[in-house]
Amino acid sequence: MKHGSTIYALASAPGKGGVAVLRISGPQAGAALHFLGVRDLPEARMATLVTLRHGARVLDQALVLRFAAPHSFTGEDVVELHLHGGRAVINAVLEALAACPGLRLAEAGEFTRRAFLHDKMDLAQAEGLADLIDAQTAAQHRQALRQLGGDASKRVTALREQILAPLALLEAYIDFPDEEIPEAVLEETTQRVAALSAEIQSLLHDGGIGEKIREGIEIVIMGPPNAGKSSLLNCLAKREAAIVSDEPGTTRDTIEVHLELSGYEVTLVDTAGLREASGAIEAEGIKRAKNRGENAELTLTLLDATTAAEQFSECASLLGPKNLLIVTKTDLKTDVKLPQNYLGVSVRSGDGIDTLIAAIENRVTALMESAPSPLITRARHREALRDASLVLSRWDLALPLELACEELRVAATALGKITGKIWVDDVLDLVFSRFCIGK
Repeated sequence: MKHGSTIYALASAPGKGGVAVLRISGPQAGAALHFLGVRDLPEARMATLVTLRHGARVLDQALVLRFAAPHSFTGEDVVELHLHGGRAVINAVLEALAACPGLRLAEAGEFTRRAFLHDKMDLAQAEGLADLIDAQTAAQHRQALRQLGGDASKRVTALREQILAPLALLEAYIDFPDEEIPEAVLEETTQRVAALSAEIQSLLHDGGIGEKIREGIEIVIMGPPNAGKSSLLNCLAKREAAIVSDEPGTTRDTIEVHLELSGYEVTLVDTAGLREASGAIEAEGIKRAKNRGENAELTLTLLDATTAAEQFSECASLLGPKNLLIVTKTDLKTDVKLPQNYLGVSVRSGDGIDTLIAAIENRVTALMESAPSPLITRARHREALRDASLVLSRWDLALPLELACEELRVAATALGKITGKIWVDDVLDLVFSRFCIGK
């Protein structure tokens, strides 16, 4: 970021709309308004109707909002132009701002970056804002709001402070080597570090729920050829996403459909029929099907009602929380007796489909709510916590005191990467505030 520069960009979605919002941030934000023909700066935080001009040319009648630093999103002087949303209007104002001295077009994410650099939000909150903008489901919306609101940041900060407290204590004894460390202090410090290590380990063992809420979970439809996998995919997707044919082996590669179930994003995957492959292409499709099924959060294993009875004993081992056993085409064989925990459906008649959807939703909800309000939502967070956990798990006061302190610094730095607070004078502040050094 070029410090001191003033940036501008369209803050609303591009394209035609009723209103378009154009944001200007930096020390020349007020000057930009003057350049657009506004003589008197509007009162801060007061919506004002103005006529925007570029030279003698009228650009638009717009509402202007002005925010004086530091009371703005970026922490700088900010001006928002609420324009009529036609493309011609937007382009005309953008062209005028491009001609304004001292202004430049903002880079991707630069407004939020400036908010972070001016302590308006930390790194985890900035990621929460990005997730909120991208949220497609109710669960993603809730999680993003929690992160933007600082829930994750507060938990990480609390963990980091639990490292800094014993570190500050040990640093004090390094500064005053004549003072012998009492046994009670050593024991308490060891217990604190062990408890913190266990707490971080428990956070890491969350089943990746936060990442799954952000990225969605995968449900794979598996079974032999002509078991009705593609028909079921189309039925659940409510559109013709996959080709349906009586010819075995029609599906060679995976077909994905994205949908929302119980407020969670789900990727539904249709796969190649499981059988002895008749060629290299089909063999590769079957290999991919098995791999997707092994890595999926839930698999739907389909059996054709006309041949299902022969496979019931073979499939008994598949019963479990990760798999639903489904007998399809029940309209063709109405006398089939389903073992316990099997579901019967007919895509053609619709029988059993609502029950199947309810069963899938129950499995998805049970999986995703196993760890409410997860702290970790990105691979970056998980890596930072793992780094801190590794250091704390090997921490030992039998090490020279300087090395023991350095290990704690490394752990605190790892946690600081989550919020963007890497390392400042936190330890010195704690030493001087808690101990009467030099008295």
